[in-house]
Amino acid sequence: MLEQIDYDFKTQPFNHQRDALEESWYKTYHAYFMEMGTGKSKVAIDNIGVLYIEGDLNAALIVAPKGVYDNWVQGEIPAHLPDTIKRKVMRWTPATSKRYSEELDTFIDNPFDGLKLFVMNVEAFSSPRGTRAAGRFLVANPENMAVVDESTTIKNRNAQRTKNLMALNPYIKYRRILTGSPITKSPLDLYSQCRFLDPSSLGFASFYAFQSRYAITQKRVMGSRSFQEITGYRRLDELNERLLGFSTRTLKEDCLDLPEKLYIKRRVPLTTEQSRVYDQMKSLALAHLNDDNIATTTSVLTQIMRLQQICCGSFQPDVGDLQELKNNRLPELMDITDELSGKAIIWATYTNDLQRIAHALRDRFGPDSVATYYGETPQDRRQEIVEEFQDPDSPLRFFVGQPKTGGYGITLTAANTVIYYSNSYDLEIRLQSEDRAHRIGQTKAVTYIDLVSPDTIDEKVLDALRSKVNLAGKVLGEEVKGWLS
Repeated sequence: MLEQIDYDFKTQPFNHQRDALEESWYKTYHAYFMEMGTGKSKVAIDNIGVLYIEGDLNAALIVAPKGVYDNWVQGEIPAHLPDTIKRKVMRWTPATSKRYSEELDTFIDNPFDGLKLFVMNVEAFSSPRGTRAAGRFLVANPENMAVVDESTTIKNRNAQRTKNLMALNPYIKYRRILTGSPITKSPLDLYSQCRFLDPSSLGFASFYAFQSRYAITQKRVMGSRSFQEITGYRRLDELNERLLGFSTRTLKEDCLDLPEKLYIKRRVPLTTEQSRVYDQMKSLALAHLNDDNIATTTSVLTQIMRLQQICCGSFQPDVGDLQELKNNRLPELMDITDELSGKAIIWATYTNDLQRIAHALRDRFGPDSVATYYGETPQDRRQEIVEEFQDPDSPLRFFVGQPKTGGYGITLTAANTVIYYSNSYDLEIRLQSEDRAHRIGQTKAVTYIDLVSPDTIDEKVLDALRSKVNLAGKVLGEEVKGWLS
C-alpha cells in the first residue's frame, strides 16, 4: 500500500523503519515499541507525513519528556519531514507573556494551508494551562494525530498528567505511542500506555480486571491494615499475543549492524570511614523499616538514597550540610579515565557527585575537557554541549551528566566508553542512558563500566535492574542476553 503513495522521504528509511511504517501508517492507533537507536521518531514523523500527503490529517500534537521535546523541534522534524511539506511548528513553553499567548492563539485558531505541529513536554499536562492548550489545538484541528514519545511517562494511571492526557482522547483522530522499553517495573506498566491508544486495545474494561488477569496477589497485613500484595505475574505469553495486534517491536540486534555492548564491573571497596558510616546507616534504616507504624515508600527511598550516597563518598545527615567521606570511588574513576584514549560519558545520580567528578577531571585534563549536563544546565547550552562533544576536533572529552536529564533524546556516539558512577532503580533511565552512545552512527564496540562497592546497595540496585530486564523480556517474547551479567 505504501508504494502506491507519492511520498518523498527526506531521509531514506532503513528496511525495519519502512516495515514499521507499512504496518501502521493507516491504523487509528499503534505502538512503536522500537528500541532506542532504531529510529522510531523518524517512523512517527513519516507516518504523519504520509497521512498528510493522503489528505487524512493536517495537524499533529507531539508529546515528549521535558529533556526530549526540544530535540523534536530542533532535530527530528527538520531532519525527517520532507521539505515539500509546508509546515508550522509551535513549541510549548510555560511562559505566560502576552506575546507568546498571542502567537499560540494565532497558531491554534487560524487556518493554515499546510501541516501544523504542536510540540509539548509531557509535564505540561500536569497543569490546567498546558492541558487546555492541547485541547484547544485538537478541537480546532480535528484532522489530527497525537504522538506520545517515551510513553512510559504516562504509565501511572493515577498521575494527573496521565488523566489529563486521557481526557483528550475523544478529540484525537490517530494515536501513536513510542518507547523502546514499555515495561520498566512490571507488566502492569502497559495498561495506561495502551489505554491511551484505545480503551479496548488490551480487552479489559478496567485496570483491576487487567491486574487480576496477569498479576498474582496475596493478602498482607501490616499493623491494623491489610492490602493485596503483588507476588508475581502469569499468562505473560497471552499478554504478548495481545500486544502483537497493535504494536511493532524492533530490536537493534535484529535490524542494525551496530557493534556489540561490553559490560564490566569495577569493584570499589569502601574505605574504613565509609564502612563505619554505612553500617550505622544500614542498622538505622532496618530499624526504621521494621517499624510498621512509620515505614512509608518515601522513607524507604530516603534510606536507599543515603546508602547510595555513602558508597559514592558523601553523607547527608537529617540536620546540617552534606559531609564528604574519604572514598575509593573517585580515585578509581580517575584511574579509568587515565586508561582511556577517546571520549567518555560519565553518569552519576547525585548533583554533588557530578560536580566533584567535573572538578577532578578539569584538574587532571584541563578546563575545556569536561562539560556537565543536568537539571541546572541552561536549555540553550545543552545542544551546544552535545554538538561540541560530537565534534572530533573539540577538546571536550568527558560528558558528565545525570541520566534522568541527559539520558533521553540526544546522540553521544562520539563516546565508546560509558561509566556509571552510580545507578538508580529506574530501568528506563538506565536503558535510555546506555543507548545515547549505542545507536545509529556508532562504529565501535561500546564498553559500559559500573563502579560497584561489594556487599552494598550497589549490588542490590543492579540485581533489581537485571530482574526487571528479564521480566520485560518474558512479556515481549525476547531472550535477554548478556545484560549486566
